[in-house]
Amino acid sequence: MNAAALKPVLTRAADAETTSDPSSVMTLLADSGTGGSPLTSYRSQFTEGAVGAPAHFHTRASELFFVIGGSLQVLVDDEVTVLDEGDLLLVPPHTPHAFAAAPGTEADVLFVFTPGMPRFDYLRLLGRVMRGEASPQEIKDSSERFDNHYVDSPVWRAALEANR
Repeated sequence: MNAAALKPVLTRAADAETTSDPSSVMTLLADSGTGGSPLTSYRSQFTEGAVGAPAHFHTRASELFFVIGGSLQVLVDDEVTVLDEGDLLLVPPHTPHAFAAAPGTEADVLFVFTPGMPRFDYLRLLGRVMRGEASPQEIKDSSERFDNHYVDSPVWRAALEANR
């Protein structure tokens, strides 16, 4: 996108769309290609014990995590760590990662994808699947469209099992 074509993007909290599933509420802030936004950003508020996303990677975007409150357990490659309030993590393309609320805590996290690509339809779909309103196959079928490529991670499975 031409820098001269960029315009300010403002999303007022009162006007932001929210979507939810049984373990989180997502506030959709800026979606690439909508309203001139060159990035995609949303805020997720995870309940205690919430599993955010299984191991996956993106081929075209870096994903930034900024912990607003609580703690987020993350997998990056084969290392599991906990991000606390104020911590920032940037995961480059092709890097397997996963996340969940850290054991015993809630997590409030700002996500940013850059370069952005339209992802709000993925978040809406994810909410429908988690609520039983859509098939998990729809998530699998959308991997190229939304640049979400799921992988198996024994390290992440073990971390989640240890949290039970």
